[in-house]
Amino acid sequence: MIDLVTFLKAADVAVDASSLKVHLACWTGQDDPLDIFHAGKFAEWQECQGRKNFECSQVIGLVDKAQGRWLFAGVYEILGCRVNSGRRPPVRYRTQLLPGQDDWIGRIIVQHNRTGRNSYRVWKPGLELTLLEILRKKEDMGEFPGYKSVVLSYSQLKSIVDQQIESWRGPLSNVRGVYLITDAQTGMHYVGQASGQDGIWQRWCRYANTGHGGNVELKKLLKNAGPRRVLRFQYSILEIADTHATDDDILARESHWI
Repeated sequence: MIDLVTFLKAADVAVDASSLKVHLACWTGQDDPLDIFHAGKFAEWQECQGRKNFECSQVIGLVDKAQGRWLFAGVYEILGCRVNSGRRPPVRYRTQLLPGQDDWIGRIIVQHNRTGRNSYRVWKPGLELTLLEILRKKEDMGEFPGYKSVVLSYSQLKSIVDQQIESWRGPLSNVRGVYLITDAQTGMHYVGQASGQDGIWQRWCRYANTGHGGNVELKKLLKNAGPRRVLRFQYSILEIADTHATDDDILARESHWI
């Protein structure tokens, strides 16, 4: 099996192995870097650090996909660093992607068995970064999986809405029905219904834009727990409505699920 750095060099990416760090981007308790990558904001997110973690010339971004598998998010050149005493983020870097990586970012899966909690490793020969797979296309939110298979985090829903991803917008606009919001932190559920002209898409756009969608109970939860609690919400579909269903029919099905 080939090492990631060896592969990138062979692909004419100007990796500087003499001053290189590896950023193992994992769930922080607040942010899911995989969702952030799918939203196209990984570089901006990575530049915000709690301390001066990138004392090097370049950094490889790898995003956790669980079980020792990591998604390649690019090699970034470190252009500068600003320390913001008493402000957040405490440290902000300026970076830029090295040229020649467009064909590989979001397609390479790397094997690395992380030991300990250190998310920042100095690269050296022997550090396990084994290239496992090259995906046929760049990983993104993908195609709509079917109504029964929808399970979205808030960050994923926000990304889909912000990008107006047609493979999701079309199916969700064409159906009305009953959906479920789960607070993954507590296991509590909220059942809602969508009976408007643009169906579930219209209703879920309100959740993506506000977090609470105008619902009194969700407003109260986010006020008490803090606005970032929305990052623990998950969205799924319980039932889609028959094309001949009336608004009263959908309300009755909502009551059934409640």
